[in-house]
Amino acid sequence: MERDVLEVDVLVIGAGAAGLACAIRLADAVQEAGRETSILVLEKGAEVGNHILSGAVMDLRALDELIPDHAERGFPGGVPVARDEMRFLTAGGRAWKAPITPPGLRNHGHRIVSMYQVTRWLSGQAEERGVDVYPGFAGAELLVEDGAVCGVRTADMGRGSDGRPKDTFEPGMDVRAQVTVLAEGPRGSLTKRLISDLSLDDGCNPQIYATGVKEVWQTPAKDMEGRVIHTLGAPLTGLVVGGGFIYGQEDGRISLGLVTGLDYEDAGFDPHAAFSAFKAHPFVEGILEGGSMLRYGAKTIPEGGWYAMPRMSGAGFCIVGDGAGLVNMMRLKGVHLAMKSGALAGETVFRALDVDDASADVMSGYEDALRSSWAGREMKSVRNFRQALSLGTWAGPAVAGLHGVTGGFLPWWRMRTAAGHTHMARASGSKVPAAPAREGLVFDKLTDVYHSGTVHEEDQPCHLVVTEPDLCANRCTEEFGNPCQHFCPANVYEWGREGAAGLTINAANCVHCKTCDIADPYQIIQWTVPEGGGGPVYIDM
Repeated sequence: MERDVLEVDVLVIGAGAAGLACAIRLADAVQEAGRETSILVLEKGAEVGNHILSGAVMDLRALDELIPDHAERGFPGGVPVARDEMRFLTAGGRAWKAPITPPGLRNHGHRIVSMYQVTRWLSGQAEERGVDVYPGFAGAELLVEDGAVCGVRTADMGRGSDGRPKDTFEPGMDVRAQVTVLAEGPRGSLTKRLISDLSLDDGCNPQIYATGVKEVWQTPAKDMEGRVIHTLGAPLTGLVVGGGFIYGQEDGRISLGLVTGLDYEDAGFDPHAAFSAFKAHPFVEGILEGGSMLRYGAKTIPEGGWYAMPRMSGAGFCIVGDGAGLVNMMRLKGVHLAMKSGALAGETVFRALDVDDASADVMSGYEDALRSSWAGREMKSVRNFRQALSLGTWAGPAVAGLHGVTGGFLPWWRMRTAAGHTHMARASGSKVPAAPAREGLVFDKLTDVYHSGTVHEEDQPCHLVVTEPDLCANRCTEEFGNPCQHFCPANVYEWGREGAAGLTINAANCVHCKTCDIADPYQIIQWTVPEGGGGPVYIDM
């Protein structure tokens, strides 16, 4: 098959905070040096920002370094944090307020933002600097020659569900580059394959993840703007590592969500059902009273920390942002770390172009710079925080608190964890709290998916591949009760649907969270990219 070939100097996969920060820093360095360098950012969403989801309370440190005059340039800074709270929710409906807010969750000086708006603004800043940003192009396969990454092949367009070309068929193009920067976010399909092929995670703890389920509401609340609330306890007490968040934005808008670790035992655990129970808690319901839900979304979060960060560079490539595991779970923040990693990658890429050498030795300068930077020091200072939380309901928070208070000194040894899916126990009856019936407050998965704006071309190959369907239908049914129907927050996987035998995969519902790829106990669900442009539309998320 003949494919168009596009040659650029630098290719960035993903127009999120990390990828765009890389492009901006590289473009600034190129301009300062008076060079001409072609920089291309490919984004699988139909528009920049469509696939971006975060809480998000943003630490502006990396942005201050990258674009010091961002305020004058119209940065969409949302609202400043006015008040922090930590609440412990009880099953009986109480919401105990902590007398002090843990140091890691003090957000004075930070901003409550929409990452949809932030990434669209960053994209404009990159384009002003001469960077080309192409939305609607999904990277399907890395191009590798002589052991070095040399670009990416984009996904074909116009194949039918049987895999055959339709009248509208267009083959994906080969984009070749001296350096490829992988900024796909958590569990990116290209990054996952590269880490496996090159054993980039040898000697590391397995990465562990959480799923965050989020809604944005319009409410009549007058006292919530700038208010940041984090919760522990119900409905997760004793079941899952995780907690809730409620952030007050401007004009009565509320962002709220529940983050649940994917290293749980209960095969019937359902993050969406738990989120519904969270909203129905009297404390949360009171905040949302009189409001209406505007948007829904879900996303996975890398939680493994310092000891789970893979080798982040090699011949012709580097990995930035969530793909490198850069999230501080004690602070519940990763955007500033992602942007710092992108900026440092941009500086390393510039040096590689300057000496015309993108070998592994030269590209390793990125990882050295990252680990020795303030971002690396921040990650190292919380290196055992998430592992400590896995110790149990009471011991976990106690050890994690000790870790935070001592700046990571205690416990000083490396705490090890297993991959999340290995914790899942045999099906024995779910302990998941039942989602209560609350009209206008609690919604089924399909209603929420509608509010995610998710759209896919229906007649295309399924991008969710079950590699061993017999194991799925037989052994998984017997041993785990088909947990995919529970852990997916978008009703993609259905068992025994009327008129269908066995598993039905509703790929058009997929919100690209990657939970299935991560939580499947047999690791036989493979998330691959659909046609470019398909997926959620996370406006103002």
